[in-house]
Amino acid sequence: MDFQLTEDQRDLRAGVRDLLAGRYGREALRASVDAGGAVDRGLWRELGEAGFFALRLPEAAGGVGLGLPEAVLVFEEAGRVLLPGPLVATHLAAGVVPGAAAGTAVVTAFDLGGGLVAHLAEADAVLGAAEPPAAEPLAGELPAGEPVRSADPLTPLHRVASPSAGDVSPYASSCVRTGALLTAALQVGSALRTVELAVRYAGEREQFGQPIGAFQAVKHLCAQMLVRAEVARTAVYAAAVTQDGAEIAGAKLLADEAAVLGARDCLQVHGGMGFTWEAEVHLHLKRAWVRAEQWRTAAEAEELLAAELLGSSA
Repeated sequence: MDFQLTEDQRDLRAGVRDLLAGRYGREALRASVDAGGAVDRGLWRELGEAGFFALRLPEAAGGVGLGLPEAVLVFEEAGRVLLPGPLVATHLAAGVVPGAAAGTAVVTAFDLGGGLVAHLAEADAVLGAAEPPAAEPLAGELPAGEPVRSADPLTPLHRVASPSAGDVSPYASSCVRTGALLTAALQVGSALRTVELAVRYAGEREQFGQPIGAFQAVKHLCAQMLVRAEVARTAVYAAAVTQDGAEIAGAKLLADEAAVLGARDCLQVHGGMGFTWEAEVHLHLKRAWVRAEQWRTAAEAEELLAAELLGSSA
């Protein structure tokens, strides 16, 4: 089976990368941090106009008419630049919540445990907010929430007395699978970006008269980062093609590991400089921590995989 990207898929990825490079560069990232991770409504609408949220909607419904393999390519690029906002939830809400596909509405979700909701204060709708849990993804009114401190300055959180993503079936069954896969794609993008940051810094920073990248320990760190990121990317791409629940769970596990460990290794390569606000490395680590808890945690993914393996051996 040929899993190589088609020319159209490569063009799609390049187009999204160019859009984000021009619209969400380093200065925009810093501005987002200063704004506490607030959603840039102008950029949100631009993403909607570019088809980011309506990518998988049928053309007859005003969408782009593509599938999950294309969606993971797009979300990978968003992960590379640490684009803030409930991207996955708004994408999932396209065609269901008015304005989501066009980017004129911001939709968040109960995709974190403990009743936590990201970007609640800016949201126009919340997926899975009905009480009791029902098939409808949109509640008539937004739930009230109490702000809580977030590990990631780009992901403001509120705690609300409503169900978590794991409780919102039957609608959420396929929703959680897709949400987990797209979140894994964001993690892969972040992991690949930290590889780039580590390699670049290792080539620039000098100790004992030579770049630190010449030292074996640093080479090994960068090599391990690359292997984890590429393995996770392969798993995410494959799961997007098969859309198998167990493969999606495995892809999320690998992507979370690649993003978290990759950011930690990147910090080690940077040394103390990586912990400063001048570097974006620590932002990748903090976002990776939050994403690892979204849609499907490691424990949930492991349970799903274990059940699949036990079922296959029965």
